Amino acid sequence: MLTIGLIREGKKPSDNRVALTPAQCRWLQKNFPSIKVVAQHSTTRCFSDKEYIQAGVEVMEEMNGCDVLMGIKEVPVDMLIPGKTYLFFSHTKKLQPHNQKLFKAVIEKKITLVDYECLVHDDGQRVLGFGFFAGIVGAHNGLMAYGKRTGAFHLGAVHDCKDYRTLIHTYFGLKVPNIKVAVTGSGRVAHGVLEVMNLVGITEVEPDEYLERKFSYPVYVQLKGADLYTHKETRTYKRDHFHEHPTEYRSRFLPFTKCTDILMNGVYWDEHVPRLFETSDIDDTFSIQTIADITDDEHGSVPVNLGDQTIDDPVYGVDKITFEKTAPYETNSIDVMAVGNLPNELPRDASQYFGEQLIKYVLEDLVKGNSALIDRATMVKQGEITDEFEHMKEYGGITN
Repeated sequence: MLTIGLIREGKKPSDNRVALTPAQCRWLQKNFPSIKVVAQHSTTRCFSDKEYIQAGVEVMEEMNGCDVLMGIKEVPVDMLIPGKTYLFFSHTKKLQPHNQKLFKAVIEKKITLVDYECLVHDDGQRVLGFGFFAGIVGAHNGLMAYGKRTGAFHLGAVHDCKDYRTLIHTYFGLKVPNIKVAVTGSGRVAHGVLEVMNLVGITEVEPDEYLERKFSYPVYVQLKGADLYTHKETRTYKRDHFHEHPTEYRSRFLPFTKCTDILMNGVYWDEHVPRLFETSDIDDTFSIQTIADITDDEHGSVPVNLGDQTIDDPVYGVDKITFEKTAPYETNSIDVMAVGNLPNELPRDASQYFGEQLIKYVLEDLVKGNSALIDRATMVKQGEITDEFEHMKEYGGITN
């Protein structure tokens, strides 16, 4: 019998998503007699203790009897139980300084850490993520901010809606003006953005049309890898080569800054990847008024991302001359929507989506063991950094 414990979120502000919904727990326990699921008592989850109990899930305080512990966000050091196997988003893969203490604690407490972010298929595509709902909420918030800036239309906050179905109803009758929206990326985030574009009646056009034509209706363009980056010398784009040698590429996005009203950014970024544009490119020809930086890297692919806002206050302004943070919707500013936990605005839908992928692709491997998928995502095994993540030894305080 494998006992899985759904731990309550301890990071502040508290996350309200879950790895498995009550209905999914019921299904698992019915179809996999070798699995038992228990839930740690929580007052902040999007599903209540009562809902788990009604689904046949035992709710308790102590998780010491569990074999595997599943959360969502980083687990505070003082909540880590020594010797256990954990699955959560540790946000340590990029050697993030603010989570170094957590990574060291995982090693010291002889914990096995399987990071959701590192669960990838053989071709490198991620198995799990909340990106689709981040894209939906981010696109909505970007449109909401543009509506507030221009007064052209009104959208309320996503979290005022009970669920995704209710959100869709808010788009009925919405008339969006003749704007141009640039959507960057091709992953789950971009798919969520495109869902909203289609729901509100914004029409897709090709990149060359977008750059050259004016339209009598709202349009968007989706810009993928080859549209965004080109090799500095060969002027070509090959996906694998780009990911292996990103410093050899430059951005092709600059022409789009001169005809775009809203940028919906969904590209992966690290410090070696070229930015979409630089602050020096923001001049009188720069037409972008609203940026929804959904992947949300501070000073990243969008250099005017000056840091996180909150779900309740998602938008700030950036002065186009000083590049300092201002109140949103000011005349000489660009509005930036940057929130790190966007799926929390639709937590029940996002959790259901996440749990479906978890059950479909991960749980069976977790139960059986000897899984290449799980091994690839295991950063630390019983306190030892695995070969796959050997480059993290110094970060984890290991000296040879």
